[in-house]
Amino acid sequence: DVQLQASGGGLVQAGGSLRLSCAASGFVSDDYAIGWFRQAPGKAREGVSCISRTDGSTYSFDAVKGRFTISSANAENTVYLQMNSLKPEDTAVYYCALSYYSGSNCRRVALAGMDYWGKGTQVTVSS
Repeated sequence: DVQLQASGGGLVQAGGSLRLSCAASGFVSDDYAIGWFRQAPGKAREGVSCISRTDGSTYSFDAVKGRFTISSANAENTVYLQMNSLKPEDTAVYYCALSYYSGSNCRRVALAGMDYWGKGTQVTVSS
């Protein structure tokens, strides 16, 4: 079974940075997309960024464009989310998720719904 382990969350002041990691295991194909999502208290879950393992293409949703960067270390089966210039509104539980996918449009996959989810990691940004 696919397993995803998110880590790296914590408490940071506004303007600071954090790097989240998502370690993936148990997948049976190298064609997949991994996405980062977040859910703040009382709000719906929203997409943050995603990456296609097939060709390394990435996508970041508008709220984090220019501040967050997704990357992968394929040899380690790990995806990272570098979060810079953090704002209090970035406070949420962050989740990583995976779907088998062989294309380069991970945004479509993220919006359609991911197949496997890990437990989240809390990110709190103080003002």
